[in-house]
Amino acid sequence: MADTNIVTPQISKPEVSDGISLTDKAVKEVKKIIAENSIPADYVLRIGVKGGGCSGLSYTLGFDAELKDSDKVITFDDIKVAVDWKSILYLTGTTVDYTDGLNGKGFTFNNPTAKKTCGCGSSFGV
Repeated sequence: MADTNIVTPQISKPEVSDGISLTDKAVKEVKKIIAENSIPADYVLRIGVKGGGCSGLSYTLGFDAELKDSDKVITFDDIKVAVDWKSILYLTGTTVDYTDGLNGKGFTFNNPTAKKTCGCGSSFGV
């Protein structure tokens, strides 16, 4: 007789909002950075894109005290994320993750709209 008490492990899916997602690992790391650096609760995590880098565009990630009128604010597990309207055009479908493997640690951007990326993964082209 087959065992009917088999437990299937649950794989955590990234939280998704407006085409941008943060994995559980990314959310945990952001919370850790906030706590370790005493970042004020009213600051937002700003994710964006700027010109430059070896592939044409670079990702930006940092904390910001001010919101702009054109910002889209997305909340992931109590973390407010701000994305300016120009950047959201390039970031739709992007998953932000945090890796701490043998090849280094840091935030990574998995952007399905990027046509080319550089070796470091911090710049891309469309």
